[in-house]
Amino acid sequence: MQACKHTARYVSRVLTTILLCLWCYSALADNVSKVEKWGIFELTLDGPVKGNPFLDVQLSATFTHANMSINVDGFYDGKGQFKIRFMPEKTGTWRYTTFSNNWELSNKRGEIRVTPPQQGNHGPVGVVNTFHFAYADGTPFKQVGTTSYTWTHRPEKIEQQTLASLATSPFNKLRMCVFPQTHGSRAMPPKRFPFLGKSTKPDYTRFNPKFFQHLEKRVGQLRELGIEADLILFHPYDDNHIWGLDNMPPEVEERYLQYIVARLSAYRNVWWSMANEFDFVRTKKDEDWDRNFKTVMAADPYKHLRSIHNGKRFYDNTKPWVTHASIQNGFAVTSPGTAQLYRDVYNKPIVYDEVEYEGNHSSRWAQLSGKELVHRFWSGTVAGTYVGHSEFFVAPGDKDPFVWLGQGGTLKGESPTRLAFLKKILEQSPAEGIEPIDKWWNPNIGGQANNYYLLYFGRETPTEWSFELKGKGITEGGTFAVDIIDTWNMTITPVEGLFTVQARDKYSFGDKDNRVISLPGKEGIALRITRFHNN
Repeated sequence: MQACKHTARYVSRVLTTILLCLWCYSALADNVSKVEKWGIFELTLDGPVKGNPFLDVQLSATFTHANMSINVDGFYDGKGQFKIRFMPEKTGTWRYTTFSNNWELSNKRGEIRVTPPQQGNHGPVGVVNTFHFAYADGTPFKQVGTTSYTWTHRPEKIEQQTLASLATSPFNKLRMCVFPQTHGSRAMPPKRFPFLGKSTKPDYTRFNPKFFQHLEKRVGQLRELGIEADLILFHPYDDNHIWGLDNMPPEVEERYLQYIVARLSAYRNVWWSMANEFDFVRTKKDEDWDRNFKTVMAADPYKHLRSIHNGKRFYDNTKPWVTHASIQNGFAVTSPGTAQLYRDVYNKPIVYDEVEYEGNHSSRWAQLSGKELVHRFWSGTVAGTYVGHSEFFVAPGDKDPFVWLGQGGTLKGESPTRLAFLKKILEQSPAEGIEPIDKWWNPNIGGQANNYYLLYFGRETPTEWSFELKGKGITEGGTFAVDIIDTWNMTITPVEGLFTVQARDKYSFGDKDNRVISLPGKEGIALRITRFHNN
């Protein structure tokens, strides 16, 4: 009888242990972090607040998956909280371990289960086919960008207005400054600065977490809209060094770059623009920009896109840390022939981020008509490059103008609607990107040889066009469909019938029936010529 009681107790203890283990396993399973591929895993740890946590505490983590290992820096976010953000690029189970010079933060371990990306999440953008862009999942990224330098330094109502404008716009990339600028700040002085202390006497040893929390909130909102945030890390618009943000010592610049990369590199929609009009920052030489590029490249585990924007003088965009050329040159995109020349110089994607602006300002760089800006977009497009927008409209007598270029708000120009039309055409173009077809002789036609052509007449006003394709790679006997595109009135008119090509000479192919296409005889007309495949 006594033996039975002992047996019963033993069985009961075993069952209790099993149930406890199962409960613990279930609890652990529930506590395993889950995040989608190219999403953000954030680890928050409580740590020391004595001294200067920004300088005294080093924190990082190593994330491992199969044979992959990625090191990620952490950062201090204020109020005793340290954070590490990680963007997983593979599905499955990841494990991490933290490292720190402070025992409270070191040797923290955990597990992440990475699920497939949700709809609309295509990952970060990178360079493909030498001159073009695509998301990490292979989806083409056809850049139609805009600029609003300091929209994140405005009152909440205006920032929300900017987001609402972007939500209905065609723009999929936004150039924006991290730092505030003095231009236009009289009416709306910035509320936040990147460093603690006074705005005119910043404490370069202590970052202002609230400043960066606000910035990353806006970057996250752009991500939800499907917009890439092209973050301008430095600029020359701190007149007479009022805030000192354009004249920081090299060691401060390095800490700033490491801090912002630690905070924001896990956002898949981030691009790094080292500076706007870098050559107007009189306190820096090219070797300073080289150093800053290297700092960003070393700190960013995901290798986001990197560029630097010129004023009057070009940086050497052939350097290996520059992923694409961000160019200011309005004249270059007045014709396809001039637009494509920079491709040959840099052998990288060319983004004309500043081609002058649609507007009515007294400055000559802000006087483009909507038609002229649309023309420049089309010229750049058929040349195999990308173009950027902004606008600068002012009311008479306005001494402190509130404009999209500087402050955001609402779009007033005629070009955005036409750029939305162009964007749809780009989205229907070949995934490989538009390439110059016969650049030295017929620069106004681009596409993919023997498959797809965009012929842009620009300022010419032809009333007819004899079907003719030039360049290499054309197959005799191929058939093509033609659409007439009115780039301003946003119409697409299919031409009746198909065109079958036959060789005319060693350079050109024409329609076998010598057909001629009637055209409307006005500016801004393009032809879309698409290979017809009979299934």
